[in-house]
Amino acid sequence: FFHKTLAAVKSWFTLFGWSKGQNPISVPHSLRRDVCIVQLTVAQEKNFKRNVDKDKGFYEMILHLNGQPIPGIAASQSLPSDPVERMFLLHWQYSELLSFLKGQGAYLSHIMPEFLLAPEDYEIWAEVNTGLRVGSMRSSGKLSGRPVFVLEHRTFETMSKRAWTDVLLQIYKVFVLPRISSRGIPDPSSLESLENMPGIKSEPLCSNVYSRYERAVLIWLNKNYEKNRKIAWKDSQRGEI
Repeated sequence: FFHKTLAAVKSWFTLFGWSKGQNPISVPHSLRRDVCIVQLTVAQEKNFKRNVDKDKGFYEMILHLNGQPIPGIAASQSLPSDPVERMFLLHWQYSELLSFLKGQGAYLSHIMPEFLLAPEDYEIWAEVNTGLRVGSMRSSGKLSGRPVFVLEHRTFETMSKRAWTDVLLQIYKVFVLPRISSRGIPDPSSLESLENMPGIKSEPLCSNVYSRYERAVLIWLNKNYEKNRKIAWKDSQRGEI
């Protein structure tokens, strides 16, 4: 299920995420790499390289989908060449990104900013906050009142992929789903003839889990599923999505 979800996410954002055509992405690698443009000297390029098309950066995608940038974060910018300063700036930016998305209605309380860092930056973050090098999963010290968990490389990559996937899903939820036209939303009262339809209310405040746009999609899916189920399996018992 997760792999199918990830494939769908990559496909949609590759095709529609940017204003100037398709931009193939990988999760999390290209997103972590393209989060900023780094201005480097020739000597620095040998050790650290993160150059991207200025129109294909991650924050450029946010600007395209949202219509306005994240306050305090420019779509195209430079990172410090000092590794520790770079890590602190990226961690701050990811904190601002998560706060901004949550303010728009995204559910991302389970995502920590450090999970969005690249492995080399995460290792610096772990050393700075715990004095430990990344080895096996450990808990040591506290950061902003919460425990600091240090993940070994493979576990971190799994966590980072899931974190970036959830961020993209929530970006889609808060910036794309609201574009659904009310003309395309079925009226629940008109669905009474579909006796096996799950009860999904369309009122704005009837759920603290699904937004009204998500409920509109669920109603539409259930309506068409139930309608076509009766055609494909005339004698079957009730099926559920």
